[in-house]
Amino acid sequence: MNRLPAPKAKTAILLLAPMLVPLLTLAACQQTSSTDTPPTIAPSASTAVPVPAPVPPSQTAAARKVSEKTDLYEFDYSYPIEAAAIPDLRDWLEADLGRTKAALVADAKEGREAAMAGGYPFNAYTATSNWQVVTDLPGWLSLSTLVGSYTGGAHPNYGFDAFLWDKTPNQKRAAADLFTSKAALKAAVLKAFCAELQRQRAKKREGAQLGDPEDEFNTCIDPTEQTVILGSKGRKGFDRIGFLVAPYNAGPYAEGSYEVTLPVTAAVIAAAKPEYKAAFMAQ
Repeated sequence: MNRLPAPKAKTAILLLAPMLVPLLTLAACQQTSSTDTPPTIAPSASTAVPVPAPVPPSQTAAARKVSEKTDLYEFDYSYPIEAAAIPDLRDWLEADLGRTKAALVADAKEGREAAMAGGYPFNAYTATSNWQVVTDLPGWLSLSTLVGSYTGGAHPNYGFDAFLWDKTPNQKRAAADLFTSKAALKAAVLKAFCAELQRQRAKKREGAQLGDPEDEFNTCIDPTEQTVILGSKGRKGFDRIGFLVAPYNAGPYAEGSYEVTLPVTAAVIAAAKPEYKAAFMAQ
């Protein structure tokens, strides 16, 4: 599994996002912003930032990528051909693209106005979402993305998002929707999750003792409060469950993110709702 290094530059999250998005390629197993002497950017009389034209429904499916850079913002959004091939999913992603860009532009304008009023430099805001396939099964498409942003401050921030597309009823679902409750899922994976998280912490900290057990960065965290994704090694059903842990959730920002991948077990299947048990395969 690839690990996610912390961004080193404001633009790094845009340049490196395609490589950073782990995004648990389960089917295969499946910056700091420089604010020292930045130029002050005066607002233009009019900043036209139209949302990119959506893909026509009749157009042959193709991967979609939008990259824009202005003095006000940097915007990067993409999704793969597997998602584009499902019309309703493509429509949802196009709407999400529009919402994400509109929010970025509004926030950037507000930030620039504040910088002008306060007499300090303004740095372009950024937003990045590059959806990737975790696994593509006959009845399901599992997608995940690293979500990057910069809105001023010492460094950019990033986290994760993920969802499943249930192909039969043609509906978007969260991975947690397939289980009877978060509590049931937590009980099924907690022991293995905590052991793997502690192993990765020790490795990142070069074998150092984890220290005070009361330190929040030494104790285990709730796996169901992280971004949960489902993947497949055998390509016959979900046989991998992953947890993407954003910076600060399990360690300091400098440690970056954590990515815990576990095999689907009988306990995990037992925690699934009856109507979804057939979607899983135990390892």
